[in-house]
Amino acid sequence: MIRLNLNTKKNLTIGVMVLAISVFIYAFTSAENETEKQEAGVAALPVEVAKPIFENITEWDEYTGRFEASSRVEVRARVSGFLEKVNFQDGELVKKGQVLFVIDQRPYRIALDEAKANYAQALASLKTAQDNFERVESLRETGALSIEEYDRRKQALVHAEASIQLAQAKVDNAKLNLEFTEVKAPISGLVSRDRVNEGNLVDGGSANSTLLTTIVATSPIHFYFTGSESDYLRYVRLARNGERGEARSEALPVFIKLLDEDEFVHEAKMDFVDNEIDMNSGTIESRAVLENKDHLLEPGMYGKARLVGSAEHKAMMVPDEIIGTNQSIRFIYTLSEDNQVVSKAVTLGPLHSNGLRIVRDGILPEDQVIVNNLQKIRPGMVVSPSQVAIQGEVNNLTTVAQVD
Repeated sequence: MIRLNLNTKKNLTIGVMVLAISVFIYAFTSAENETEKQEAGVAALPVEVAKPIFENITEWDEYTGRFEASSRVEVRARVSGFLEKVNFQDGELVKKGQVLFVIDQRPYRIALDEAKANYAQALASLKTAQDNFERVESLRETGALSIEEYDRRKQALVHAEASIQLAQAKVDNAKLNLEFTEVKAPISGLVSRDRVNEGNLVDGGSANSTLLTTIVATSPIHFYFTGSESDYLRYVRLARNGERGEARSEALPVFIKLLDEDEFVHEAKMDFVDNEIDMNSGTIESRAVLENKDHLLEPGMYGKARLVGSAEHKAMMVPDEIIGTNQSIRFIYTLSEDNQVVSKAVTLGPLHSNGLRIVRDGILPEDQVIVNNLQKIRPGMVVSPSQVAIQGEVNNLTTVAQVD
């Protein structure tokens, strides 16, 4: 009886152990199944994919520059005197020939009257000399007059004629000085403030003449910018290959935007390229000219210029935000045929004017690039793709996409 109880206990112990092992195996298997389910859920992450935009474009280069007046004049007096009158309002638009300042004219009127009087005296002396010479000219033929007297009266006539020319020159000079007492605008444009007020003495007619004001012509207005030597060489080679206009001889289009503008809305024409590369900076200066009839643009303003930088060619473009960075390597996530994530290193170009980034190398037009959930995926992961289309911004330059 005791042996039977021991066997029973032994069997029960073995049964309990088998049951415990079975429970452990079931729990482990369930955990593995749960892990596989979770991994399957991660691998099936939904993502959006799209083909890169692949089309003909013309790339545009972008430069920062500054506006300058097409003409700028420092207004200075050409004669000295007390400033009697200012005939303009500070900052107004003045016309060429408009009287801006008046210097006290009284001393110059007196000088003109004196010059005229001297001219009248010289004219009387000339009349006397002519009469004296005419009297002796007939006597010379008869031999009743010595040669010395004849030469003396002839020389007196020549001297009187020269005196007339000198007196006339003094009259002209006095008239000119009197005219210079009215300081006129040499060009049409916007005038600055009057730097000298009425009643002050101004110095004129020298290199240190008093600066009275300045005038700038801002319609049209110039935009100056500089490009690198490599850019210059690229443009020259494009022009020689017939892929771009010649900058010095053709009015190439230039589009400009101001600091507070998002689009290049101001259209200009290239009209000047400098004749040498600056040895210090390695750059060359260029200029664009544009109308400024509403006088929005002022000399000294900054702006950005965009001009043609390539011939028309096929290019791939993707949104800039889908491009990843790994140290110095730029990459894009693409989708393989079995829906696995693949990382591809790419070579980038500039931004296109539609907001997309040009991709020089690394992907193909038929590649499916992943455009969302980029922080949740990694190479080799299986995803669930849905097809979308890449949309760029509206191009405000031409119907063909272009690059800035």
